[in-house]
Amino acid sequence: MENLNLETKRLQLSPFIPEDSKVFQLLNGDAFIRKYLWGDEIIDAMLADDIMEQNIRHFEDDQFGLWKIQLKDGETLMGYVGLWYFVDEPQPQLLYALLQPFTEKGYATEASSAIVDYAFKRLGLQYLIAATDEPHMASQRVAKRLGMSFMEKRIENEKPMVFFKLEKHQGNKILV
Repeated sequence: MENLNLETKRLQLSPFIPEDSKVFQLLNGDAFIRKYLWGDEIIDAMLADDIMEQNIRHFEDDQFGLWKIQLKDGETLMGYVGLWYFVDEPQPQLLYALLQPFTEKGYATEASSAIVDYAFKRLGLQYLIAATDEPHMASQRVAKRLGMSFMEKRIENEKPMVFFKLEKHQGNKILV
């Protein structure tokens, strides 16, 4: 797997590897992250292992997956960001998840912006979609700061979700 590490002004993004399975499970076990991302279900070690294996396959085959978000000190893990298949779409969707102490500091927007740039410039995608549970207003604000436009509201897995879309030609209008 080629070097797929990304950097921003304050952050370093590095692909999850199989050895990160326990870290991934702990991140997703956090009540703040799992509330909207996992429907408040705790993922077990087997599912975390499966996702890490799938992540490696995605990076090897498709050049995308899930990246850990860390401060540039390399020690502070704050969440993850990436491209993943969630809903019935022909391409992966943008995903971001932060531990609560790191919210409202622009980190989700900064990390997501790097992924948007990667998706358009490196992968050649023509658009990106981000979906969030309807009550998750902070996630919706990140999508809007990325320049994404409201696309639709629909029910997925018996929950109301809102979808945002960014076309490549729209450019990246970050308003951090």
